[in-house]
Amino acid sequence: MNMNTNMPKPKIFFCGDNHSHFKHIVQAVREHQPDAIVLLGDIEAKQPLEMELAPLLGKTEIRFIHGNHDTDSEENWRYLIHSRLGHLNLHARVDTVAGLRIAGLGGVFRGMMWYPPGPKHFETYEAMAKSVDRRQRFEKWSKQRAETMLRNHSSTIFPDVYDALSSLRADVLVVHEAPSCHPHGFEEIDLLAQSMGVKTVFHGHHHDRLDYRSSFDRLGFRTYGVGFCGITDLDGNVVLPGDFDDVRVRRSIFDEDDKGRT
Repeated sequence: MNMNTNMPKPKIFFCGDNHSHFKHIVQAVREHQPDAIVLLGDIEAKQPLEMELAPLLGKTEIRFIHGNHDTDSEENWRYLIHSRLGHLNLHARVDTVAGLRIAGLGGVFRGMMWYPPGPKHFETYEAMAKSVDRRQRFEKWSKQRAETMLRNHSSTIFPDVYDALSSLRADVLVVHEAPSCHPHGFEEIDLLAQSMGVKTVFHGHHHDRLDYRSSFDRLGFRTYGVGFCGITDLDGNVVLPGDFDDVRVRRSIFDEDDKGRT
């Protein structure tokens, strides 16, 4: 970890998909006074993020990554990325947060672009945008259709971003997608974490918190899913359970059974 070993371990909270809910985050920060919070995507701010988190400004460090639902509407995206806190997005970079190097990969894999282990149809967002422009001009797409596609794919993981991130080093990786230990996770997230040398991975997206401990040795890092409106600390301890944690754990048993039959 990128900090003096004589310094106490920072208190960092990782907040699962909150889907427009912020009161529990504000309350947790007031009660526990963490050094930093990191939102794991699907934030869906209904007003600029600095307004949603106004009670926390100056009280704790704030970082976030975006999720797939953050591009569902123009307002969702604008209130997040173009807010006064937009520069705190960890996507595609490494930042020092409370003394730790934290890397972020926001968004999801999508089949039209890249859905591992399938083919890479577009290497970059820019290449996809040029394709959309051509289709708008030659196939007479409406401006609204083109703008919607461009916005939606702002939360798509493109190979060039993945590759660039894999060349960096970090202590912690936060992702919206899950590693392979989740029934719907990806080996590419494993490989990214391994290439970056991270010790811990936190993810959202699936609204659950499954027990991954049996996979830690295989993966070479610790990893934790954080449930819907849940909060987990740097050591993987539950600060606030996700709303659907119990239901999702039971569902995962059937997911694994189905996976084994395919």
